[in-house]
Amino acid sequence: MKVLAVTGASGGHIFPALSFLDSLKDKHRDASALLVLPEKVLGTGIIPDGYNVSYISIWAVNPGLNPESFFALLRFFRGAWQSLILILKFRPDVVVGFGSIASVPVVLWAWFFRIKTVIHEQNVLPGRANRLLAKFSDKIAVSFQESRDFFKGSSGKVVFTGNPIRKGLKRMEKDKALAFFGLAPDKFTLLAMGGSAGSHKINLELLGAISGMRDKARLQLIHLCGSGDYKFLEEGYKDLNVNFRLFAFLNQVGYAYSAADLVICRAGATTLAEVMFFGLPAIIIPYPFAYGHQAANAEGLKNRGCAVVIKDSELNKDTLRQDLEEFLAGPGKIKKMRAGYDNMAIPETDGLLVTEALK
Repeated sequence: MKVLAVTGASGGHIFPALSFLDSLKDKHRDASALLVLPEKVLGTGIIPDGYNVSYISIWAVNPGLNPESFFALLRFFRGAWQSLILILKFRPDVVVGFGSIASVPVVLWAWFFRIKTVIHEQNVLPGRANRLLAKFSDKIAVSFQESRDFFKGSSGKVVFTGNPIRKGLKRMEKDKALAFFGLAPDKFTLLAMGGSAGSHKINLELLGAISGMRDKARLQLIHLCGSGDYKFLEEGYKDLNVNFRLFAFLNQVGYAYSAADLVICRAGATTLAEVMFFGLPAIIIPYPFAYGHQAANAEGLKNRGCAVVIKDSELNKDTLRQDLEEFLAGPGKIKKMRAGYDNMAIPETDGLLVTEALK
């Protein structure tokens, strides 16, 4: 069995594709896989060793008569030609597209040669590429049930697989996770993160919020802050005399999720898939410059009572402080939010997309 996976340059596209390929390798060792990526990923170090990777020269094409759009269109046609060569050389049995402009020529060539195709949508609100490719795909795998409404013309193809999460991300006993960080079992544990690069605004406002809290001695913090704000946050938390564990990046993030009572985060599809997997109550601050994807992702958890959503434009230290103090004062709120996950369909994503692809 030959499987070709194609994805875009962002982590939100790449990480689900890598998780898919990891699961494929674990469950079907005789399968041969090829990962196709845009050339802009070269040199970023985001792809670990051990994957069979090819690159195509392709950029998003924006409407308008200007030199930038013209050169992007030329790159698109070049990428389409490169995609054709890859299809003819590799001869896949199935093509799995994870969205973005890079998926478009690869999936279309597969459709042309009558190769089976699956597209995977990570967000509630489908991107432009997947909206187009839905007409040409044999299966449409979605991460949120709400996405079905956006594929009404292709509803018979839609399957709910969830969003593949990182390999090795496992739930564990809370005491074990707290011991990993050397944290106390009798304190309220807050996990804060702003994506792989961190969020300066979340970092800044959270520090201000904690500084104004009356009961901050009851709080302990795991903060994944990115590299840019590490030093000033380290000094700030020390000045506040708060029990904290600060990381620019944390590979063992499963320990952090398992230790937390509450998470503060953005609403990227990968982040929310992990938050849902661990059933964590959340304060979600959607990133405002993501075509509305993050706002739609967050709304689903808010409607089920699992999350409090704060608009990025309304985020400030006072608003955040008030929310944190409410959680500290009323443990029942956390319990009620966790219960919101009880009736939510959260598939065990490991291997589910692989199963659909190989059917």
